[in-house]
Amino acid sequence: MSLLEFLSRGSAPDLGSERGVSCTGELPDPSDPALVDRAMVAKTALGSRLMILGHHYQRDEVIRFADITGDSFKLAQAAANNREAELIVFCGVHFMAESADILTSESQKVILPDLAAGCSMADMATQSQVAEAGRIFAELGISSSTIPVTYMNSSAAIKSFTGEHGGTICTSSNAERAMRWALEQGDRIFFLPDQHLGRNTAVRKLGLTLADCVIWNPWKDRGGLTDDEIHGAKVLLWRGHCSVHGRFTAKNVEDMRSQVPGIQILVHPECQYEVVSQADHVGSTEQIIKTIAEAPQGSSWAIGTELNLVRRLATENPGKNIHFLDKAICYCSTMNRIDLPHLVWALETLAKGRIVNQIKVDPVTAKFSRVALERMLALP
Repeated sequence: MSLLEFLSRGSAPDLGSERGVSCTGELPDPSDPALVDRAMVAKTALGSRLMILGHHYQRDEVIRFADITGDSFKLAQAAANNREAELIVFCGVHFMAESADILTSESQKVILPDLAAGCSMADMATQSQVAEAGRIFAELGISSSTIPVTYMNSSAAIKSFTGEHGGTICTSSNAERAMRWALEQGDRIFFLPDQHLGRNTAVRKLGLTLADCVIWNPWKDRGGLTDDEIHGAKVLLWRGHCSVHGRFTAKNVEDMRSQVPGIQILVHPECQYEVVSQADHVGSTEQIIKTIAEAPQGSSWAIGTELNLVRRLATENPGKNIHFLDKAICYCSTMNRIDLPHLVWALETLAKGRIVNQIKVDPVTAKFSRVALERMLALP
């Protein structure tokens, strides 16, 4: 499949409409032909004081300037391991920049080029909602036996709750290990904010049943559950999801298999259980990249993850038949808010000695968030 054919699937969105705005009104015109040169000049001027981190779901125009590319945890680790860089420009979304700030030193500053780059999944669990769930667990006398396991894709406030209540953080690649650890510490897991990763891991990796997993709906009284349902559950799944991975359906898998004989389906574990159950391979972002890199020439793949990454994989693997699992073109709209004009604006402003869009987590939240992250790093 040619790249042109690949891009012709569905109707491409107007990416210009997804761009955030600069509060200062200094954002460069996206049509400025000098943007690439301007970014390079500013980056060079900042030298070793600067490190640019780029998430795999970022636009190509941004990724080209990244010193390190990776998933959210890999990039947070990279920030923590680099004590030289004074300025860390995180091309990702808000919760990722928060994690980088938590793991870096006081002297380092984490910058998010567009403050509108959030995460709908992370926003599905608020501090007050999670605190209310904790209050109910205490009322039922199950606080110490209900271990929170929070996905990396969450706000610092939710990570802090997790650390304070004896839980751990997980990524899509170590969710099994984190959840096994949690069940060794208590009777049940409180998994948030992505219900699909929690369910897929519990059933496919831990051997639990779908009946062992119940949905905690923060918009309903007591999560929409009876006290018996709460007591009897092995996994309480927060009612949250990824707006991109949640789009893929079992019908997408069925259609792709009928259209391309011998195609292999490769999806992210944030996809719905029905999709993951029918896939040939399930893996984190890093695992998806590795699987395609190691795939034989001439093999056919339908990939269920964010389109910027799938398109990049198609370009980097011309001898492999790469398809996007959904017919509709779907970017992560908040990731796409970090574009070249915002990156240029941030770099040029930093080069002039002015700090903009700094992400700073308050000390108490950072303390317990770090506890939860360190528990993850210490998992056997």
